Amino acid sequence: MKNIQLIIILIVTSSQTLFAQSVEGNVDNLPVKEYTITLREEMVNKAGKEVKGMTVNGTIPGPILEFTEGEYAVIYVKNEMSVETSVHWHGILLPNFNDGVPYLTTPPIKAGTTFKYEFAINQNGTYWYHSHTMLQEQSGVFGSIVIHPKEENLDYDKELVLMLSDWTNEKPMNVLRNLKRGNEWYQMKKGTSTPLNQVIARGAFGAQLDFWRQRMEGADIADIYYPAFLVNGKEVAEYPEFQPGEKIRLRIINGAASSQFWMTFGGQSPTMVSADGKDIVPVKRSKTFIAIAETYDFIITVPENGKIEFRSMAQDGSGTALAYIGNGKILPAEIVPKPDKIQMMQKMAKMKMKMGAHALKFQPGKDERFEMKEEYGMQMDDMKRMEMDGTMKMDHSNMKKDKMSDGMKMDSTMTHMDHNKMENSDMKMEEPAKSKTMDMNGKDSNTMQGMDMFSEYNYDYLKSPEKTTYAPDIPVNEILLNLTGNMSRYIWSMNGVPLAETDKIKIKGNQVTRIKLNNLTMMHHPMHLHGHFFRVINKNGEYSPLKHTVNVPPMQEVTIEFYGDEYGDWFFHCHILYHLVGGMARVMSYDTPRDTRMEAYPVSKLIHETNQWYSWGMVDAASHMTGATLMTSNIRNQFTLSAEYGWNENIEAEFTYERYLHDYFRVFGGVNVENEGENSLDEISTTAIAGIRYLTPYLFNLDVRMDSKLRPQISLSRAITIFPRTVVFGVYEYQADFGWVDDLPQDINFKKEVVWSAGIEYFLSINLSIMGSYDNRFGAGGGLSARF
Repeated sequence: MKNIQLIIILIVTSSQTLFAQSVEGNVDNLPVKEYTITLREEMVNKAGKEVKGMTVNGTIPGPILEFTEGEYAVIYVKNEMSVETSVHWHGILLPNFNDGVPYLTTPPIKAGTTFKYEFAINQNGTYWYHSHTMLQEQSGVFGSIVIHPKEENLDYDKELVLMLSDWTNEKPMNVLRNLKRGNEWYQMKKGTSTPLNQVIARGAFGAQLDFWRQRMEGADIADIYYPAFLVNGKEVAEYPEFQPGEKIRLRIINGAASSQFWMTFGGQSPTMVSADGKDIVPVKRSKTFIAIAETYDFIITVPENGKIEFRSMAQDGSGTALAYIGNGKILPAEIVPKPDKIQMMQKMAKMKMKMGAHALKFQPGKDERFEMKEEYGMQMDDMKRMEMDGTMKMDHSNMKKDKMSDGMKMDSTMTHMDHNKMENSDMKMEEPAKSKTMDMNGKDSNTMQGMDMFSEYNYDYLKSPEKTTYAPDIPVNEILLNLTGNMSRYIWSMNGVPLAETDKIKIKGNQVTRIKLNNLTMMHHPMHLHGHFFRVINKNGEYSPLKHTVNVPPMQEVTIEFYGDEYGDWFFHCHILYHLVGGMARVMSYDTPRDTRMEAYPVSKLIHETNQWYSWGMVDAASHMTGATLMTSNIRNQFTLSAEYGWNENIEAEFTYERYLHDYFRVFGGVNVENEGENSLDEISTTAIAGIRYLTPYLFNLDVRMDSKLRPQISLSRAITIFPRTVVFGVYEYQADFGWVDDLPQDINFKKEVVWSAGIEYFLSINLSIMGSYDNRFGAGGGLSARF
């Protein structure tokens, strides 16, 4: 039996080597470097509270795995947890079976078992590893990888890994559940909400109306409240062992689940020498944005008198992690100003920009990506649409017609290169050039109102020391991916289609795949492609850098491209962990036969991770009424049970099933039960109901229905945050009875019922509020609102 299995594996791997870069097995008899890492569930304290985390060899983050280029890695992962797990080797070029995405490329590691990963080390640089199972990375399953080159070409004395991360004391699934229900608590807790009183005080009410018109609450930067941001597992890390005059290579990794950082350094500007493990033309930078899953290497010199402060501030300004290198007086790093979300909103309102692209399309199988790009995003009628790849401007007006079919050839000044044989001996120091986005007349677009908002988020400072282009005769397949999302239901997608509703993206070996990432959301998206490095097209043209993760700023477009020299299926996704589980992912497929070792592990289980059911509820206990709501929902479907009981013995309960046709429109049906008259529960009426629910511009919830007694009803509801933790809300319902089923009293041919209520709620915590309201049936009262 073992011989048969070996033959099958040999057949699979031999067929893969026809055009594959990665080959399984130690075929070159490389020296073996072996590690064993053990995953456990343990109580940890990272932010002032003991909570259950997931450790790697007893620590968070896990140990540094060090290799030298040319070795053969053998890593045993022992799962001593109660749940299955996985490990992905981020940025490492390796055989598909060892990539570590459970159910796609690699079997999951079941509880109580050990899995052996093995692959040749054909690269050098700074990388990392993490779980690719649900939200385990947030709980602590991550660590760093350092691969030394065969011959060092950089001048430094010592090195230090700085792993950045975020930490929540909540269970990560509860975090995601809270995001799914549309709760604004996290923004309130960290002081980044933009309540109406502040908006009005800043003269931004017109901008707020424009956002509401497009069904958006306001500018958003980060979703989650974190009580701690960490460097190597600490809020403040000290490294006094480094001596004056020593040159230290800092290997900085953003291993956070959903936080991006501004990095600043005290003392003299450090020299950036590497990005995502690849050498770059060295450049001085004292302030750099690091997206999730990116790595940057800097060389610093420890000062004679003092210690260097390293600051990593969360992008939304909600917290900072610090590291100090050296001894003596602190050389402070620049404190990056906290972003002004109201000002961002004002700037965006002045631009011709259409927001609110669907995260959930009506017809997910219909290709509307070019229409979507045309309709949403920057609307510049007085300018030609422009793509910049450093030296080239392209008119894409015919893309909609052509659909950029597979295999089309494009003119290119490209020469093929082997990414693993880059020469760096002639590296020269370059000072950073100020990057400008130019309009069609050559003017600095920063003079255009609002266009400077995301000007710092580009990669123009990254330049490869050698050309990264491909041969001009290689066919190019161009793919447009619009990045789309819905904050209120927390669904994330590409081209309005989440992972659960799409097919694989077919790519071909021996051709260039060029992907245009067009961000139609208000959030940054760090996009990662497994098993490949891609060119990030910037102003450096032929010397555009190679990366494995690229940040796409809000309402911006970034172009990447890579040469297809692999096999199998590879994951491509947003590395904001909660966006990935929310659906912003695709499978890039070379359309080769699936590994026979994966037959027992259907891909559907991976897809299911992005379309799970989430349940939550709420109870209002007040002096004049009591109400409760229970809800369970996935991407397209929702079940809701609600009930309310008033002091005057008014009772109403309703159960509905609704189907989301797209983000804002859903149909529903169900049953309504209520008493016929006040102060009596003797007559209970049960009716079937059916109708539509629609989120209107300006964020009103519209409900239009008809019951089995043919009584039409319409209702509107709305909630607005008026102070940092204070929300006002209102509901209006109008029902008409024309006597089409039940007879009306004599001389009456029309009967109406109007129900309305208004109230105010103050959030005490994520699960508890105090509230007061007036209901035209029950009168006024107050009490508590509990969420679970």
